[in-house]
Amino acid sequence: MPIRLQRSLGRRRAIFLGLEMMAGIGAFTAISQFRNAQTQAQNQVLQRDFTVSGTAPLRDRAARKGLFYGAAVLRSQLAKDAEFAKSVARECNILVSIGEFKWDMLRVQPDRFNFEPADVLVKFARTHNMRLRGHTLVWHQALPLWVESTMNNLNAREIMVDHISTVVRRYAGAVHSWDVVNEAIKPEEGREDGLRYTPWLNFLGPNYIDLAFRTAAAADPKAMLVYNEFGLDYDTPGANAKRTAVLNLLTRLKNSGTPIHGLGIQAHLGREGKAKLKPAQLRQFLRNVADLGLKILITEMDVTEKAFPTDIQLRDRGIAALYEDYLSIVLEEPAVIAVLTWGLSDRYTWLSTAEPRSDESPVRPLPLDAQMNRKFAWNAIARSFDKTTKRSPVA
Repeated sequence: MPIRLQRSLGRRRAIFLGLEMMAGIGAFTAISQFRNAQTQAQNQVLQRDFTVSGTAPLRDRAARKGLFYGAAVLRSQLAKDAEFAKSVARECNILVSIGEFKWDMLRVQPDRFNFEPADVLVKFARTHNMRLRGHTLVWHQALPLWVESTMNNLNAREIMVDHISTVVRRYAGAVHSWDVVNEAIKPEEGREDGLRYTPWLNFLGPNYIDLAFRTAAAADPKAMLVYNEFGLDYDTPGANAKRTAVLNLLTRLKNSGTPIHGLGIQAHLGREGKAKLKPAQLRQFLRNVADLGLKILITEMDVTEKAFPTDIQLRDRGIAALYEDYLSIVLEEPAVIAVLTWGLSDRYTWLSTAEPRSDESPVRPLPLDAQMNRKFAWNAIARSFDKTTKRSPVA
């Protein structure tokens, strides 16, 4: 090999080696910066103060500020678990049914309704001086097989109107608010109005939403009628598009004279990965909804904790921080009248199966642990209620 070529190759090897060393140093620096950021964030969480004054339950703290606090429950949980039922009675002044008012549990056959499970919840709520929310009258999921196999564009209107009229009329005066229509928005499906393709939309067109609210109002003129939706919380393209579509829907309903009284924001937090809450953006959305004359309910709040550490103390503090950060934003809006978590105790949470942890440790997304002890998440909610301004209570 010529000497000149050897020297050339030697220079190239030196350059490549230098580049590799620089890349290695850069990667090491990036990793170090990432670890330092993680450590700093963990230290901030560990140093965060979740001290609560007094031992009053969440229902009392909420009531002092003209708010409701409650949780989602199943009749079977209350019937079989006295310890859980006692905790629910202590902490909640409003309940929402997880499944008892959904079609697949309530209307087992076209001509037969099974009211017994819902009646149990009504009795429990009355016994413990609670309000009750009905979830949900119209949804594209939880439909019994007979609906999916027999409904068409000739009978869909009759089926829906009959169902809403029968159910709402039976529970008139017993159900404080209904999620009349649930999760009807999905902008990524491409419709100009952002509506999700569902059997109801396919058979009845976009006015099925108006029809559902008008039918519910006729059956119980005093009930609060709510549109309920998820994915409205974070600063992501999907959430931004959904907020716009929801606001457009609410505006159209109001302009049409449709009897709608509130928006339910599910607030399943932590599901957007590294996406951030943008306080000014969320506050503006809430204000826009309130300017339509609508109340706002946080209807299904919990925290998906896949990305949180295994360490229990650090994890519980991180979950609590997310609760408190979110509530500190939304409770600034006077139109917000209720906060409900989707469950009260880690003993009963859908996230155990829907969003399990990779380290296989039990999930801990709710205010009480599996032994019914109050956690930092409980403290965070209590602190948020204690700090918020008092508003006029809603009947």
